[in-house]
Amino acid sequence: MITNRTYTVEPWRVRETSINLDLLAQSESVFALSNGHVGWRGNLDEGEPHGLPGSYLNGVYELHPLPYAEAGYGYPEAGQTVINVTNGKLLRLLVDDEPFDLRYGRLRKHERTLDLRRGVLERTCEWTSPAGTTIRVRSTRLVSLAQRAIAAVEYEVEPLDSRTRVVIQSELVANESLPHPDGDPRAAKALQSPLEPEEHIALGTRLLLVHRTRESGLRVAVAADHVVDGPDGTGTSAESVDDVARLTITSVLEPGQRLRVQKTVAHGWSGARSRPAMGDQVDAALAAAAHGGWDGLVAEQRAYLDNFWASADVEVHGDEEIQQAVRFALFHVLQAGARAEKRAIPAKGLTGSGYDGHAFWDTEMFVLPVLTYTAPKAVAEALRWRQDTLPAARDRATQLGLSGAAFPWRTIDGSEGSAYWPAGTAAFHVAADIAHAAVRYTAATGDTDFERDTALELLVETARLWRSLGHHDHHGVFHIDGVTGPDEYSAIADDNTYTNLMARSNLLAAADACERHPDEATRLGVDDEESAAWRDAAESMHISYNDEIGVHEQHAGFTRYQRWDFASTAADQYPLMLHFPYFDLYRKQVIKQSDLVLAMYTCGSWFDAHCDEDQIAANFAYYEPLTVRDSSLSACCQAIVAAQTGHLRLAYDYAAEAALIDLADLEHNTSDGLHIASLAGTWMALVAGFGGTRREGDCLRFTPRLPEKFSRLAFRLQFRGRCLSVEIDSDRATYTLLTGDPLIIRHLETEVHLNGDGPVTLPVPAPKRRPTPEQPLHRRPNEP
Repeated sequence: MITNRTYTVEPWRVRETSINLDLLAQSESVFALSNGHVGWRGNLDEGEPHGLPGSYLNGVYELHPLPYAEAGYGYPEAGQTVINVTNGKLLRLLVDDEPFDLRYGRLRKHERTLDLRRGVLERTCEWTSPAGTTIRVRSTRLVSLAQRAIAAVEYEVEPLDSRTRVVIQSELVANESLPHPDGDPRAAKALQSPLEPEEHIALGTRLLLVHRTRESGLRVAVAADHVVDGPDGTGTSAESVDDVARLTITSVLEPGQRLRVQKTVAHGWSGARSRPAMGDQVDAALAAAAHGGWDGLVAEQRAYLDNFWASADVEVHGDEEIQQAVRFALFHVLQAGARAEKRAIPAKGLTGSGYDGHAFWDTEMFVLPVLTYTAPKAVAEALRWRQDTLPAARDRATQLGLSGAAFPWRTIDGSEGSAYWPAGTAAFHVAADIAHAAVRYTAATGDTDFERDTALELLVETARLWRSLGHHDHHGVFHIDGVTGPDEYSAIADDNTYTNLMARSNLLAAADACERHPDEATRLGVDDEESAAWRDAAESMHISYNDEIGVHEQHAGFTRYQRWDFASTAADQYPLMLHFPYFDLYRKQVIKQSDLVLAMYTCGSWFDAHCDEDQIAANFAYYEPLTVRDSSLSACCQAIVAAQTGHLRLAYDYAAEAALIDLADLEHNTSDGLHIASLAGTWMALVAGFGGTRREGDCLRFTPRLPEKFSRLAFRLQFRGRCLSVEIDSDRATYTLLTGDPLIIRHLETEVHLNGDGPVTLPVPAPKRRPTPEQPLHRRPNEP
C-alpha cells in the first residue's frame, strides 16, 4: 500500500530509521505524545531543526478578531486559537563548543521509535561534529498517562572516539518563534508572543516560568526539575529571565563515559487561580513525580497501556500495514482523550495547531464511539465538558431566536469560533451528535448516574432546540429547514436526512430519559406537554425519498439538482473547495463527505425498520459516484456501509485510506497535526464495518464479514462492565466473554448467551453479491 515508506511496518512500533528534514513537520505530528491535557509534538530534543514547535495545554488559547468583509447580526466577534505554551522539551547540546545540529557535521545514524505498548518515544543517533568528534545521543520521552501534569525526558550523551567536553542546556522557553501562519494577518498578530511574563525562577536544578495570555487571561505555569548523572567534575548552574529558564550542565567525558540527564516537567493552567497558587501546583506535581522517579514514570506508563490494550486491542492477520495502523490509531485516540478531563478533544488532539486547535462534531461522532468501547471514562469527561458549556450554548440559541442550546460548530471554550455561518451556525446537527454520544455512552456502560446528572440535561436542551428549529406543515409533517448536514458542499438545505433522523433520535431519547428521571426532568422545567411535543415531532419527522429513482434524498430536492461535471474536473482540482466557488458546489449534486451514507450507519435502526437490504444498497450505489471525499471524515463511513452492503474490496480500500492518512500523509497536511477522527475511523471501519458491530438499545449485534486481504480479525470491547472478545475468520465468528457477568448478544438474528465458560462459535454467511458502485473520476480510493 505505502510505496514510499517513511516508517517501517511493525505491529507495535512506528520506527523511522533515518531522518528527512523535508518531512520533519510530518514526523513531529506522528511522534507527538499527549495525555489529553499536555501535548508535546515530536520535535527533536535540541529544538532545531524543526518544522513546527509545539507544546500544548488543552484549553489554553488566545483570542483574536474574526475577519468579516461585512458584519452581520449573530456573527461571532472573536476567534480562539490554541497557542504554543512554554516548551519544556528542550535539551540543547554543545560538543567541544559546537552545537549538536543535524544540519552540520555528519550524521552517521538516526533512529526514532514510537513504542505503542510502552507509550514512549525513543531516539538514538550518532553524529560526527564538523571538527571530527563523534558522539552517541540516546533519549527517551514520555507524556504521562498516569500523572496528568507530567512529561519527562531522559537524555544521554556518550563520546565514541575521544575525550570530549560536553555542555547540555536544559531549558524552559516561552514565546518561541513560530512559522508565519497563513490566513488572517490579525490572528497572526494576536498570536505573536501571546504569553506575558509574571514570574521566573532558577534555583539549584529547578526551573519555573509563569505567564499569562494577553487577551484570554489564562495563567500558565511550567516547572522542571532534573536528576544529573555524570563523572566526577560534572557541574551545574541555573539562570532565568522573563521567557527563558536554563539549567546548564557541563562535563568532560572519556570514550565509554556517559552524561545522563533526567528532566521532569510539570504543567498547569487556570483562568482563575493566582500566580502563587499556580507555582505551588506545578511544584506539587514535580514532587509527586519525584516520588517514583524516572523509572516509576516509565513503569506507570507501561501499566496504564497494558490495561488499555488488554481490553481494546485489534488484531489483523494478513495485512501488516493495517495492523500497525490500527494500533497507531488507537494509541493516538487514547492520547487525545485519556486525561482531557472536562476539556474538549480537538480535531488534531494535541499533536499540532491545525484547525486552530478547535473541537468539532468529529469528537462525538468519530472519537467518542471508539473511546466508549475502549476507554469509557474519557467519554464521560468529554460530555461533562459539553455540559459545562451549556450556558454559552443557551446564549447562542437565544441570539438565534431559538430555544434550548445551540452548540458551536467549532470551539475551544464553548463559544462559536466559525466565521462562515453556512458551514458553522447552520450545522445544527452538532446538537444531535452530542445527544447521540450521551445515549451511546449510557447504553454501553449502564451508568445511570451519568444519565441523570449529565446526559439528561444535554438531551433536554438539544430536544428543545429541535422543537423550536423545526415546524409542522399543514399536514402535520415535521420539517427542519435551512440547515447544513455533514456534507459541507450542500448548505442551507431543507430536511437534511442525517439531521432529521439524528434530531428524531434526540427527541425520542430526551422524552424517554425524562420518563426514567421524572424529578430531574421537573427540575429542568420539562412537563408532560413538552415531552409529548417532542415525541410528536419525532414521529412525524419528514424523511425525503425520491420514488422515481428509488433512493432516499440527502436533503429535500437534492436528486433533482444538476450533477457535477466530473469529466471536466481535473485530478489537481481536488479538493473542490479550493478551486471552485461554494455557490457552484451548493447547487450541484456533489458531496464532500458521506452524509446520507453516514445516516444509514448512525441511524441504522430507522433504516432497518423502514428499508430492506436492497434499499440500503441502492442508496449507497447512488451516492458513491457523487462523493469526492474532500474530507478525511468520509472514507471510514463509506467503508462501514460498503462492508454492510457486501462490497468488501471497496470497504477494504476505504478502511486503508482512513488508516494510512497520517502514516502515509495522504492529504499532505499531517504536518499541521494528526487527523484524530480519521484515525478513530480506522477502528470504526474494522469493528463496525468488517465486525458488523451495532448497538441495538442495550444489546450488541454483530454481522461480521471479512475482506479477502484479511485472514482473521479479532477485537476486544468493553460493554456494561464486561470485556468481550470477537474473532472473525472467513466463515465463522467466535465470541468470548473475558471478564464480567453473563452477557446476551446477537450474531445476525441469533441470540447468543455468553457466561464466561468458553467461546461460542457461529457460521458467517457470505454477503449477497452486487455490482460494485463507481466513484467520481480521479477519486477512487488508492488513486494518486
